[in-house]
Amino acid sequence: MAAGGALCGARDWNQTWYTNTPRFTWCFESTVIAWIPCAYLWICFPFYYLYLRHKNKGYIRMSHIFKTKLVLGFILVILCFSNVFFALWEISQGIPRAPAFFISPAMVGITMILAMFLTQAERTMGIQSSGILLIYWLLSFLAAVVMFSSKVQHALERGFLEDHFRHITTYLYASLVLGELVLFCLVDHPPFFSKAVNNPNRCPEASSSFLSKITYWWFSGLVWKGCQQSLGVDDLWPVRNEDSSEEIVAWAEREWKKYHSRTQQKMESATFKKSQKCETGIVEAEETEVLLQSEHSQSGPLLKAFWSMFGTYFLLSTVCLVICDIFLFSIPKLLSLFLEFIEDQEAPSWHGYFYAFTMFLLACLQTLFEQRYMYMCLVLGLRLKTAVTGLVYRKILVMSNASRKAATVGEVVNLVSVDVQKLMDLIIYFNGTWLAPIRIIICFVFLWQLLGPSALTSIAVFLFLLPLNFVITKKRSQFQEIQMKHKDERAKLTNAILSDIKVIKLYGWEKTFMEKVLGIRKQELQALKRSQILFSASLASFHSSTFLIAFVMFAVYTLVDNKHILDAQKAFVCLTLINILNTAHSFLPLSINAAVQAKVSLNRLAAFLNLEELNPESSGRNTSDCVQASITIRNGTFCWSKETSPCLRRIDLTVPQGSLLAIVGQVGAGKSSLLSALLGELEKTDGCMTMKGTAAYVPQQAWIQNASVEDNILFGKEMDETWFNRVIDACALQPDLQTFPAGQKSEIGEKGINISGGQKQRVNLARAVYQKASIYLLDDPLSAVDAHVGQHIFEHVLGRNGLLKDKQTRVLVTHTINILPQVDNIVLLVDGTISEIGSYQELLQRNGAFAEFLHSHITAEEKAGAGFPGNPNENRILKHLEKKCICFTAIGDTKGTISSRNGPSQEKLFSDNSVKSSAMGRETIPVSQDCTTAAATKGILTKGERTQHGRVNTSIYAAYLKVTGLPLCVYIILLFMCQQAVSFSRGYWLSIWTDDPVHNGTQQHTELRVGVFGALGVIQALGRFTSTAAVLLGGVLASHKLFLQLLRNVARSPMVFFEQTPIGNLLNRFSREMDAIDSVIPDKLKSFLGFLFNLLEIYLVIIVATPRAAMAIVPLTLLYAAFQHFYVITSCQLRRIEAASRSPIYSHISETFQGSSVIRAYKDQERFILKSNFLVDENQRICFPGAVADRWLATNLEFLGNGIVLFAALFAAMGRTHLSPGTAGFSISYALQITGVLNWMVRSWTEIENNIVSVERVREYLRTPKEAPWTLNGKLQDQVWLTEGRIEFRNYSLRYRPNLELALKHVNLTINGQEKIGITGRTGAGKSTLAVGLLRLVEAAEGAILIDGLDIAQLGLHDLRNKITVIPQDPVLFSGSLRMNLDPLNRYTDADIWTALELTQLKNFVADLPDQLEYKCTDQGENLSTGQKQLVCLARALLQKAKILILDEATAAVDLETDLQIQSTLRAQFKDSTVLTIAHRINTVMDCDRILVLENGRIAEFDTLEHLIAQKGLFYRLMEESGLA
Repeated sequence: MAAGGALCGARDWNQTWYTNTPRFTWCFESTVIAWIPCAYLWICFPFYYLYLRHKNKGYIRMSHIFKTKLVLGFILVILCFSNVFFALWEISQGIPRAPAFFISPAMVGITMILAMFLTQAERTMGIQSSGILLIYWLLSFLAAVVMFSSKVQHALERGFLEDHFRHITTYLYASLVLGELVLFCLVDHPPFFSKAVNNPNRCPEASSSFLSKITYWWFSGLVWKGCQQSLGVDDLWPVRNEDSSEEIVAWAEREWKKYHSRTQQKMESATFKKSQKCETGIVEAEETEVLLQSEHSQSGPLLKAFWSMFGTYFLLSTVCLVICDIFLFSIPKLLSLFLEFIEDQEAPSWHGYFYAFTMFLLACLQTLFEQRYMYMCLVLGLRLKTAVTGLVYRKILVMSNASRKAATVGEVVNLVSVDVQKLMDLIIYFNGTWLAPIRIIICFVFLWQLLGPSALTSIAVFLFLLPLNFVITKKRSQFQEIQMKHKDERAKLTNAILSDIKVIKLYGWEKTFMEKVLGIRKQELQALKRSQILFSASLASFHSSTFLIAFVMFAVYTLVDNKHILDAQKAFVCLTLINILNTAHSFLPLSINAAVQAKVSLNRLAAFLNLEELNPESSGRNTSDCVQASITIRNGTFCWSKETSPCLRRIDLTVPQGSLLAIVGQVGAGKSSLLSALLGELEKTDGCMTMKGTAAYVPQQAWIQNASVEDNILFGKEMDETWFNRVIDACALQPDLQTFPAGQKSEIGEKGINISGGQKQRVNLARAVYQKASIYLLDDPLSAVDAHVGQHIFEHVLGRNGLLKDKQTRVLVTHTINILPQVDNIVLLVDGTISEIGSYQELLQRNGAFAEFLHSHITAEEKAGAGFPGNPNENRILKHLEKKCICFTAIGDTKGTISSRNGPSQEKLFSDNSVKSSAMGRETIPVSQDCTTAAATKGILTKGERTQHGRVNTSIYAAYLKVTGLPLCVYIILLFMCQQAVSFSRGYWLSIWTDDPVHNGTQQHTELRVGVFGALGVIQALGRFTSTAAVLLGGVLASHKLFLQLLRNVARSPMVFFEQTPIGNLLNRFSREMDAIDSVIPDKLKSFLGFLFNLLEIYLVIIVATPRAAMAIVPLTLLYAAFQHFYVITSCQLRRIEAASRSPIYSHISETFQGSSVIRAYKDQERFILKSNFLVDENQRICFPGAVADRWLATNLEFLGNGIVLFAALFAAMGRTHLSPGTAGFSISYALQITGVLNWMVRSWTEIENNIVSVERVREYLRTPKEAPWTLNGKLQDQVWLTEGRIEFRNYSLRYRPNLELALKHVNLTINGQEKIGITGRTGAGKSTLAVGLLRLVEAAEGAILIDGLDIAQLGLHDLRNKITVIPQDPVLFSGSLRMNLDPLNRYTDADIWTALELTQLKNFVADLPDQLEYKCTDQGENLSTGQKQLVCLARALLQKAKILILDEATAAVDLETDLQIQSTLRAQFKDSTVLTIAHRINTVMDCDRILVLENGRIAEFDTLEHLIAQKGLFYRLMEESGLA
């Protein structure tokens, strides 16, 4: 007061509160109110100026807005100082004036100068809209309004002329400050030198005003656009620079490397292995389990790296949350004062309105800070997702072979989908782990103030509930880990099935693999069920805790001392505090749960990132010219991983520049391993190795990208038309390109699913040749092509006159011995060591291991082609080979022969000959009525993800409710209604209790009030548990049925469906979409129903208490509906586009994982990383608007909710004369909940609508075409069919698609039982098509095929396919035991299996394996050589011993000696069967009973070998081309 007196003279500081009209004293206005804006700006100034110095965004040219701001500011400064001079003049005139008269305007004037300085600083730093200055001008305006109203009141009371100078300056000041406030709400021009300005479609946030930023109104344009039209990716803004992969991933890599190397040098890949786990007795524990429960977690460095990147931003968001909490706790205090006002009839009316508006203002500020926190967390989450995806992708490119066995594609996809989501959730929930306990403590303090020691009882209840919830949460997290483990297993198996669906269909194994998947799924759902029941219990306990704490506190407070009165103020303020307490109480276990799950995910991620990497020094690449030889290895010993024994020992090899080196040897000798060693793929344990120049690599199993033929060949290089055409011709691809729908622009499906094996291999070869590398490493590229095509390739690519003859070094692994005389040097490998090395002539003269190797092959060939001219003299090996070379050279020159072919150069069985079909035409199948069918794009094969537009069709909801069960749905609704009715009764009972009259300082019927209140609460808790459990378990039931539908629909789809649908799309359905149906939809449905009935209860309470509030509730609810309508349409579209943009990321990861060795060989990692960055950025481009849409909705809804609170309070204040405090408290305490309830209700509904899309996408395949039934009841029930194996084609024609010409034309043909038929012909003649028709992979266009007199079209597909054994060209093994791979249907005994292995020369190999038949094959059987995999497939066929056997060049991947043994085994074992051999090497069919020669889909010749040779027709010409005639 003394200070006030000194400043203002002898005036009372405050004569405001207890008057009927609120007025501030002159002194208070001139000092405190005037100085608040000044203090604010001076406190902010140093921090804000530092920020401006660090955030230079460019320079803004002087605009009209800026000039107006300066002019108004200048006038305001003049006004302020004119007041100072006027006060000084008055003092000089002898008029007494207090110091406040000149100190206050001087301080305000100086602060105005500071504001103008900051305005200029913002312009030079490129700030278009300032939040700091906007708040300053808002505070200044409020201060000016107070002074303005005071002057107006003063003028009305005493007249205007008393102090007219100050009157005029005050009015002018208020007007000018309002002008400044309006100007600062506007946005200035963008910075002059900013790059972002040039982008017409940049994110509007950067150029929006501060008000628009904090309310997210800058997003309204996109919301409106989404309602007007279908949103596409082009309608969205490009990813902001600070969120881009380029920035974030590079940063993440730097931080990860820094912390990783700081904490540990290397982590053994053994972390992943089962041996590190304690023995649990679970034999089938996969590596996945170790991924989940890595004992030696390496997550520390990763956590530090993420904190170093995102810590500061996260702390800023935490500050917003703390400020939000301050406003949160101020509202119960205001409610207490408001109820006091209602009770005190003497209090001035304006107090009620003041409390109502203050409550509204604080609630709005709480909303703004809370939404800013959520926005920052979501942006942070998206950045974290980018960082993790980038780190995982880059890891894939450097993983060693040991690491590749430890992690499969399915697990890697889970890391970047499921695990990243868990880490993103943690960002939002983490602050709950420490902030929730603080909230709880503050609540207890406030409760103590209201109820005294009785509040301690709430601590007892709380301490009882907390461990209960912890136990539930802990148990639930265990079930979730089990569920996660099964989910990984399922992902792994699903990926294997989808990758090799051809083979599964071929053998009719769909049911078996479906049962395997469903077995894992059953265990997964079992864990989910238990988890959901525990979740229901925990939710019921959370919600009941509000009641339980209130009940115990009120009971103790009123029953301990009958003088204790429970009035409305105590009861309803306590309830509001308990609601906050309950939120904190429920948030704590959720936060801990999120932290536990994130820890598991972080461990999995860290374990993956810590996997062993390839040693960059292993490749020994050398670009210097001083090394004469292209390749040098000195005493090299190599192994696949550090734990395994060496696969190559004591290798000494020098390959001169420009030479052609052939590597030969038996299956498993280490030929492919030697090439891998040269590429640096193997671990070098001893010796040294150098390679000079660039390398190009052709793997044995061709790796094809899902891209056009041209892109596959160019592989990132610039197009050189001349060179491209030369490469195409040399690799014999020209005729194939002519048959493709769009030539070289035609798209190849994933893993080359729509082209044949030979075409895949030649595209791979063309890719290598096009690179113009200095070293070529070729892993048996000739095995997958026809003999004459092989000769053409050798002559035009690899040979002395080929494209690679100029200084290019060629290392060729081969089984084709007739090219050996043409090579410069030959290396013979035996058991991982070099047995012999030298030129062809030298090795023959030595007559050592190589001569013996040749001898076995010549014998094999001659036996295979018995009756052919041979030279039996002593030197027959040499002569035989010389003769072959002459033929070979001659054929090499017959270019006309090769170019005259009119089809793909080599067919593989079950390629569906899609090349000749328009499988390459993308079909966009209409999903809804408003979606038109897009024109098929020529040459495109795979279908992109389809997205619907507008809101989700109600039929999808109907379908979901149907699978849940309609009786269960009705039961759930009734449960929720009853539970909410009990809740209303409890609240109403409490309001009656608080209004009980007080007699002699006590209330009557206290025991009755307490008893009924408690009983109602218990009934509600039980209702809550039952209703929640019913919804969640109904969700599990629906999920089970939908998964079964999806699995059946996909399994029943024909092969063409898999050619057109990328595997990423299907994996997405089985993982992400099913995850949403499993967990998200039931959870959100439960929330929505809870909030909906809660909302109805709140409306009922407010309208019962203050009926006039209905006038405000109705329009505000309509506004709610409008916001929800706009939001849902846009949000659903964004969700759909986002889901479609995820699949390419997963497909790209899968593709890179399969082809990482090729990518590394070509040193093309950078291009693939850029593509990954692009795909992730495209996904983030859609995720970001999705995250902002949620904030836009929440902010607007909460403002409307705050409006309802305001009107409920205003109407209560107006009607306080006839309103009891109990009823008012009941109404307003419920109204305070409405903000959260309405917000969460709309959010829950939107989440349902967003996620119900998953049901739509999973059911999408209901409408796709299906193949014929697998089994037909009644057929083959009482008859033994297929005893003879007689096949008859009757006028049989086949076409791949309705709009294509016939691939087989009117074939009439009879094959007798037990006959051995060779099928040959030029490529594209229809050899494989014949087999395709026989197995009904494509149905007949006309005619029929009869087997043993029965039309196969009348049979079930499995009945047919199980009776026919097929050995395809590409061997396929699944992840699992060797026994499972040999006998998936579990029909045979171990003895049968060992016999089959003995017949295929595999018995010794398997016997030496650690677990023998239980030996685990890795994904795709990568731990066996290609030859061994082929032999396993043969053993599989021998077990089945069907009456009809189809061989599709089944021995192409094995050496000739093994080939001979296999052929004799097949002859012996299938002597009673009909055998159809599709020949790519003519000598394969020489011992057949009859040979069928096809040409252009028709039968050209069909006779015995002798007759065909005598006829000298087409077959004889084919023999000539192969050098056999």
